[in-house]
Amino acid sequence: MFLKQYYLGCLSHASYLIADEGTKNAVVVDPQRDIDQYVAEAAQRGFTIRHVFLTHFHADFVAGHLELAQTTGAVIRLGAQARADYAFTPMAEGSTLELGSVRIAVLETPGHTPEGISLVVYDLAKSREKPQAVLTGDTLFIGDVGRPDLMASVGVSAEQLAGLLYDSLHGKLLKLPDETRVYPAHGAGSACGKNLSKDTVSTIGAQRAGNYMLRPMSRESFVEIATQGQPKAPRYFGYDAQMNKEQRGTIDTQLARALTPLSLDALLEKQRAGALVLDTRHSDDFARGHLAGSVSVGLWGKFANWCGELLDPKQELVLVCAPGSEGESATRLGRIGFERVAGHLQGGFAAAAGRAELLASFERIDPPEMFARQRTSALHFLDVRNPGERDEVRIEGTIAIPLSELEARAHELPATGTLAVHCAGGYRSTIACSLLARLGRRELVDLRGGMSGWEQSGLPTTRGAHSSRA
Repeated sequence: MFLKQYYLGCLSHASYLIADEGTKNAVVVDPQRDIDQYVAEAAQRGFTIRHVFLTHFHADFVAGHLELAQTTGAVIRLGAQARADYAFTPMAEGSTLELGSVRIAVLETPGHTPEGISLVVYDLAKSREKPQAVLTGDTLFIGDVGRPDLMASVGVSAEQLAGLLYDSLHGKLLKLPDETRVYPAHGAGSACGKNLSKDTVSTIGAQRAGNYMLRPMSRESFVEIATQGQPKAPRYFGYDAQMNKEQRGTIDTQLARALTPLSLDALLEKQRAGALVLDTRHSDDFARGHLAGSVSVGLWGKFANWCGELLDPKQELVLVCAPGSEGESATRLGRIGFERVAGHLQGGFAAAAGRAELLASFERIDPPEMFARQRTSALHFLDVRNPGERDEVRIEGTIAIPLSELEARAHELPATGTLAVHCAGGYRSTIACSLLARLGRRELVDLRGGMSGWEQSGLPTTRGAHSSRA
């Protein structure tokens, strides 16, 4: 048996290629939308990809099942409770798929979503009774379980799903042998759970012993814990979950449009017609100069997450990128279903650098200089981190508005004066400055290095429960 995990750090997403070395038949599970790595690996090893599974309709990315079906002829397989617009083979409890000496058995494990399944993988050359691995999708993570609240908007309550999740875990997954290796669909950083580990593989026994959601408790207690304290779901989750149910175009079609080079005049014409200019360069470059009205979301951070949280996937986008990064920018947008990318500025920002009337900028300064300026001039410090981050450490007297709420709550900010914006490390603060500039704020200063740099510089902080001012 061949089993390989592919981990995409920017989306905290794990996908899998499973194959039988004898027959060379292969399966891909929960693929990302750009599928070249699976196709290339299969070709290198002489495998034929015959099947593609989705363990559920993912909300945080658009899966590559349609791309694989089109490219390789693979049969799409979903849980029996799934409903989709494209042709697929439903896999009910107890269904099996034989690849030769590899068997994949399906467990229906609803809870994160109603149609969720887990795949129990047997290497028949080693044992016909004991599985080697289980691919748990978003039902069981390393250190946590899937959140049950994402489907509440489509008629299934979080409490109902949490009860089903308890049953799936205790009635099915935890009945597997302790040595069964656990391969989930996400790791630390994913918003699909509360407390995911940085580890990407474990065992049933290790999870039974160490996963806080698997400790002995009643079904009622489990439901209460599973439904409380979940982070706010990013805005694009519902959109992507729906896309994973639909017949749609492939990422190649999206990339062909997105990689269309545009002259400066053509880009400006699209901007005037309502397109949003998305600048994916580093924060330092954006602060020094950018097209007025553009939004900064740099490739060097959680690019897809923040694009999905702050931007409308139905709005047309045009890109300004560091030369050579156009493909990465477009691909990472395509992974989360942003289909309306109309092209990129040919030559990057250099094509606009001589047109001062089109440009804007703001200061980006280091913590010691920010501290000195705070003592000699009136600054309104704006912290765009999340409440939990501020509870750990903060600059006293700052205004607190999380980045995801900034546009809706910008009216709470002082109408005049300079806003000194900071986050944890200097990524979100640049996004915040770009959003505020679009709303008409001109007196902006961005703290390079964020709270981390402030602490490393030995500047004063406060810890513990906080209050905000506006």
